[in-house]
Amino acid sequence: MVELDLDACLERLYKKQLLAECVLKEICERTKELLMRESNVVNISAPVTVVGDIHGQYYDLIEIFRIGGYCPDTNYLFLGDYVDRGLFSVETISLLTCLKLRYPDRVQLVRGNHESRAVTQTYGFYTECMRKYGSQQVWQYFTDMFDFLTLSVVIDNSIFCVHGEIPHEGAMADLVWSDPDPDKEEFAISARGAGYTFGSLVVDRFLHINGMSHILRAHQLCNAGYQVLFDDKLSTVWSAPNYCYRCGNLASILEVGVDGSRFFNVFDAAPENDRNPQQMQLKVRDGKKRS
Repeated sequence: MVELDLDACLERLYKKQLLAECVLKEICERTKELLMRESNVVNISAPVTVVGDIHGQYYDLIEIFRIGGYCPDTNYLFLGDYVDRGLFSVETISLLTCLKLRYPDRVQLVRGNHESRAVTQTYGFYTECMRKYGSQQVWQYFTDMFDFLTLSVVIDNSIFCVHGEIPHEGAMADLVWSDPDPDKEEFAISARGAGYTFGSLVVDRFLHINGMSHILRAHQLCNAGYQVLFDDKLSTVWSAPNYCYRCGNLASILEVGVDGSRFFNVFDAAPENDRNPQQMQLKVRDGKKRS
C-alpha cells in the first residue's frame, strides 16, 4: 500500500502539479471505499456552495475557490462533468477527488454524464491521460471510481440536486442526461439522443410527490452563468466560463444559505487562462477556422 499524505497531494495539485500514477491509484481506491458507504441520494445541510460543470478547466476551478472560499472553510456540492473538453481534466479530477477524501463531509461529488468510460474516450479525458502518463491506467483508475459516485443530493430535505434531471424511464441515464424545456409541460424526446426533455407539469408533480420546493441541476451551458425556470422551481448552474476557451459565456456558483436563500455568484474566466500557451494556441486555431 502506498503511503498517502493528502495534504501534500493537495499542495501539489493547487500548484497544478501532477501526482504520481501509484498515488492516484491509491487515492481512487480509497475514494471508492468512501463512496461505497454513501447512499445514491445523499442528504446534506446548508450552507453549501453548489458548482456546475467544470469540464477540465482547472484555472476556473481555482477561481471558484478564490471566489467562494477554499475547503474546508466552505462546504461544496459539485454537480458532475469534471472532465473532458478542457485541457486539464487530470488536474481537475485529481484535486476534487483529494478534497473529497480529505474532507468527506464538506465535499460532495455527484456523477455527471461525462463521468463514464464511453464519453471520456470521445471527448478528451482518455487522450489526456495517455498523453500525461503514457498509458491508460490513470484513466482506468478514475473511470472505475466514477462508477461509485452518488447520483443525487438533497439539501435540507427541500432542494433536489442532480446533474441532469428527473428520471422518466431509465433512472440513471435520465438523471445525468435530461434537460428542462420551458415550452413543454410533460416529457419529450431529447435531441441529445439520451435522456428526455421535460416541462413545468413534470417539475410540479415531482416536487409535490417528494415534498420538496426546488430542483437544482447543471448539464446545460448558460450564457449568463445560470438560468431559473418554472416560477423559480428549477435552476441550472453552469461553472465553466468561456466554455472550451471560446464560447464567451459567464459562469456561476450557487450559494445556498441556512435560511434557504439562493444567490448566484457570477464570475468570468480566470486570468491565468490567457497566460497559458496551450489555450492561446487553441484560440489562434479557432480564429483561423472562423476566418
